[in-house]
Amino acid sequence: MAGSFDLALEALGWIGTAAFATAGALAAARKRLDPVGFLLVAGVTAFGGGTLRDLMLGLPVAWLLRPDLAGLAALCALLVFLFAPGVERRVALLLWADAAGMAVFAVLGAEAASRAGAAPWVCVLMGVMTASFGGLIRDVICGEIPLILRREIYATAAAAGAGAFLALGALGTGRALAVAAGAGTAFLIRAAALGGGWSLPAYGGRPAEGSADPEPRKEARKEKGAEAPPRPAPPPA
Repeated sequence: MAGSFDLALEALGWIGTAAFATAGALAAARKRLDPVGFLLVAGVTAFGGGTLRDLMLGLPVAWLLRPDLAGLAALCALLVFLFAPGVERRVALLLWADAAGMAVFAVLGAEAASRAGAAPWVCVLMGVMTASFGGLIRDVICGEIPLILRREIYATAAAAGAGAFLALGALGTGRALAVAAGAGTAFLIRAAALGGGWSLPAYGGRPAEGSADPEPRKEARKEKGAEAPPRPAPPPA
């Protein structure tokens, strides 16, 4: 039974790695990077979260011991590079690949922390970190606001999936069922958010002094200019 569960985790690891590497490569395609850029962005997307998790838990960095996973990420990056002209504008493909990777890695991160003896809240945190930190690095490299910092329902979905996995495990359900239910929960929440346009509220107040965003100040200047009466023309000399 344990062997079949470990095999299922292995399969999920491959699925999550391929999904996140593909999402990273698609982001590189949208920025018109070279092959090295594709490999870099795909790699940090696939392994960034897991690397941070392993370092924080004091575990060996998993992908350094698994050349097959590194090779899979590189293969996905090169395939997207070869066929990028047909997919680079398909933002939906990037979002769905990212959603699949998020759902898988949220559960795998929580499961790894649980095996390391971490407290339940730490397991949830490690699940969210594993699912989102690689994408955060990807977006920073590509000059985008990280997806996790936008109004997207992303970290919430990852936390729900990790929490569902831990809750079902505590109730004594089979480990395989807990993993499947956790990943399914995270993916369904993210899919519903993508399909229904759900989002979290964003702050809409006045920007702080020294804000880097010039748009509110531009609008304020426009409104001020609209309210002020026009100056009379000077008399002819």
